[in-house]
Amino acid sequence: MLTSACLHALHTVIAGKHVKMAAYSIIIVDDHPLFRDALRQALSDSFRDLNISEAGSLDGISGALDQNAETDLVLLDLAMPGVKGFSGLMYLRAQYPEIPVVVVSANEDPHAIRRCIEFGASGFIPKSLPVETIREAVRAVLEGEIWTPPDLDLSGEGDGETTDLVARLATLTPQQVRVLMMLSEGLLNKQIAYKLNVSEATIKAHVSAILQKLGVDSRTQAVIAVGKIEGQDWQATPD
Repeated sequence: MLTSACLHALHTVIAGKHVKMAAYSIIIVDDHPLFRDALRQALSDSFRDLNISEAGSLDGISGALDQNAETDLVLLDLAMPGVKGFSGLMYLRAQYPEIPVVVVSANEDPHAIRRCIEFGASGFIPKSLPVETIREAVRAVLEGEIWTPPDLDLSGEGDGETTDLVARLATLTPQQVRVLMMLSEGLLNKQIAYKLNVSEATIKAHVSAILQKLGVDSRTQAVIAVGKIEGQDWQATPD
């Protein structure tokens, strides 16, 4: 039989007076420290026992994820030094498929949002949204939902060629995604090999696999094909 003290404690828990939300671990990836600080504060004010890490580059997020395998969510900006278009999202989804990624971006183009979801993002949060809406979006994804701005119509279908290319890109391994990113920067095989600390022969094998998976005949065609997804060149801009 439950004592009166136990009943009182149970009632208190049910009433929510001492209920703590589950601890979450989130990584914010953005190259603007002020935005990272603002987003950290917004989420810290909404969630209890929240562990937030930050990264300002793709290499930084890889290190943070390797150190914390229990990460519940990555909040990723699309535009960072060394990253162009959807390449950062593609890499994270390939390298860490079990960790949800939500894109947080100033780009509010419906086509870009649709592409992010097609590449495996668990949501898309425009940076222009009110703080409370951002909190609600993050909360929804942590609860297992896919979140996109409710006022945007994402029901339209892309052309068959682009849809096929997105599916082909999704088959690339994490290392192949990184090689493709460096190809877009115009790097030679020996330069890519040096950056990735592998042999030039390994890079040649990766390039051959990329061309085969994308159904193209040259490195240039591979970069042009990826650029079609955004309707612009996928060439990296200077930092």
